[in-house]
Amino acid sequence: MATNLIILGDREPLAWVLENQRMAFPAGRSTGLPEKGDEILLYTTRGCFRNPGRDRGRIMGLATVTSEVAALPEPVSFGGRDFTSGCTLQVHGLAPRHEGVILADLVPQLQVFPDPKTWSVRMRRASLKLPEADADLLRRELQPMLRTRAAVLGQYAL
Repeated sequence: MATNLIILGDREPLAWVLENQRMAFPAGRSTGLPEKGDEILLYTTRGCFRNPGRDRGRIMGLATVTSEVAALPEPVSFGGRDFTSGCTLQVHGLAPRHEGVILADLVPQLQVFPDPKTWSVRMRRASLKLPEADADLLRRELQPMLRTRAAVLGQYAL
């Protein structure tokens, strides 16, 4: 089992992921994607809620991949981009909206970002595999903030 950081940059796909407990990936992505059984840490970028001056990039959810990534019968589209493959998730917990672990604060402690000055470059993808020590740290920081999916799902609805 690996842990993947799933990077969500807009509230519309975030709401879809949380409501449907599914993840979709853009056309052309075939490497670095999670596998069935992998743990997922959901990350919202500072622009996800369309107010990057106020918001911070946060890890705000914990899930498990429950199916292999496969071609979707019909692509889903967000912001003019087609997402042609996907998998199902079981969301175990969510932090309330605008809460969660601020990733930038922990970058110097994370192995996945060997150069803290350029860490954001590694975030320009849908999924990022995390070293075990990084996953442990982020999970420990997130755990006290988590609520049930049902308790906070409405905060993420459009």
